[in-house]
Amino acid sequence: MNKNNIALGGLTPKRFLREYWQKKPLLVRNAIPDFQGLLTRDELIELSCNEDAQSRLVMHRRKKWLLKHGPFAKQDFVGLPKKQWTLLVQDVNHFLPSARDLLLKFNFIPNARLDDLMVSYAPKGGGIGPHFDSYDVFLLQGSGSRRWQISTQQDDRFIADAPLRILENFYPEQEWVLQSGDLLYLPPNCAHNGIAEDDCMTYSIGFRAPSHHELVTQFLVYLQDHLEIEGWYTDPDLQLQSHPSEISPAMLRQTRTILKKIKWGSVDIEKFLGIYLTEPKTHVFFNAPEVPLTQQRFIQQIEKNGLQLNLKSRMLAGNEPIIFLNGTGFKVGHNAYQCLNRLANEQILYARHKLDIETKKILYHWYLSGYIEVLDNTDGP
Repeated sequence: MNKNNIALGGLTPKRFLREYWQKKPLLVRNAIPDFQGLLTRDELIELSCNEDAQSRLVMHRRKKWLLKHGPFAKQDFVGLPKKQWTLLVQDVNHFLPSARDLLLKFNFIPNARLDDLMVSYAPKGGGIGPHFDSYDVFLLQGSGSRRWQISTQQDDRFIADAPLRILENFYPEQEWVLQSGDLLYLPPNCAHNGIAEDDCMTYSIGFRAPSHHELVTQFLVYLQDHLEIEGWYTDPDLQLQSHPSEISPAMLRQTRTILKKIKWGSVDIEKFLGIYLTEPKTHVFFNAPEVPLTQQRFIQQIEKNGLQLNLKSRMLAGNEPIIFLNGTGFKVGHNAYQCLNRLANEQILYARHKLDIETKKILYHWYLSGYIEVLDNTDGP
């Protein structure tokens, strides 16, 4: 467990998980003392202009909601009103090492559940309207202040012509104004509405919650790609049918027998989850090093300085001996598993960590794919 976990208002992580996780909201004042955020308004705007970033601009004008998708140009922000608009940028952890460090403070939640860090900026009155989320979220206030209203209402009707899923009726039951460093945890399906009290930035740590339909669909895709079932449909005893358009009982029986060959076990489920949960999002791409180091030079560098995951990489550990990285499973030996599991947990391997030959070969392969990077001149703490 990371000793630098975020403060939970005096709760231990175990107690938080037992009493609050997916059960009820939690407000924590001063969760990160003196936290002013990781980037400025202008830096967030600059990031929203990056074609690799996913960004949205939400405006509320004349009782109408407007939505624009990035990438933006800086000119798009010239002439915006002084109130009632919001800029949101997803996956900020793909661009800022400090964002990855922030996410590590929440590692009392398994990495398999983590989605991303979204950062929003809004002038006074800005927000995206009252809404439900189907996932857990921690809302950490950066600069400025934001008023949060929440409700346990069952009324989930949305405004019909809005570009976002904004609740038609919202009945706030509790509200708080969050200042810099304050944290609000919300479980799934807790209606909430955030309104900027002044120019403010909010950091949303979101957790992945796929629907049952998505899990089943993706598992069937996995089976399609990994199952090998031999044989062909045959019917040497075919009988004459008085109605040739009918599907015969014999065809139904044989097809049912064939479909019973579809089998899976816990190993298949683990491999599916490892691949599915580390698969990069469709807009994410990795760049190989322009002038790659030779394998010998690479090993010298990581033994001297250490290495880290690329900010966009997603890595999980299955039961020994399998490690998952960016949608691929790797069977490894015991020593390699122990070392790579540490990399999955901490995102960094410092020079003090001794690597065996197998691990070095795997890491070099990942380096050539752009999945990991050599650290610069540091032996770590």
